[in-house]
Amino acid sequence: MKSAKDKSIEIEPTKDISTEIKSVKSDAAEPVISITPGTPCVYMLLCDNGSLYTGWTNDFNKRFAAHMNGQGAKYTRSHKPVKPAYIEIMPDKSAAVKREAAIKKLPVNKKRQLISTPSNIIYST
Repeated sequence: MKSAKDKSIEIEPTKDISTEIKSVKSDAAEPVISITPGTPCVYMLLCDNGSLYTGWTNDFNKRFAAHMNGQGAKYTRSHKPVKPAYIEIMPDKSAAVKREAAIKKLPVNKKRQLISTPSNIIYST
């Protein structure tokens, strides 16, 4: 992985799940994974139209519930989230905000590759 000062992002795919996340339909109101409140993380949500929403939070369970109830970001009010696709634990808020910005700048194909990397705690276990 690149250093924190390096603005580029290294993608190291371990498996291709891009077709899997396009076809999953679930109305689960609970997140796939539980993260201790106060833990900063960056996340991507798979939306019902196949798009990915990227955000950061220090309480993933609460933020996910807000997205699912239509009280999250404006984007997820009109593009209903289906499930979390990517969660990366960060050391602090500053790192999470920077990582979110870097991920948002990636083209969609790179975001989908990122989902299958070891940094994604959903699929790394």
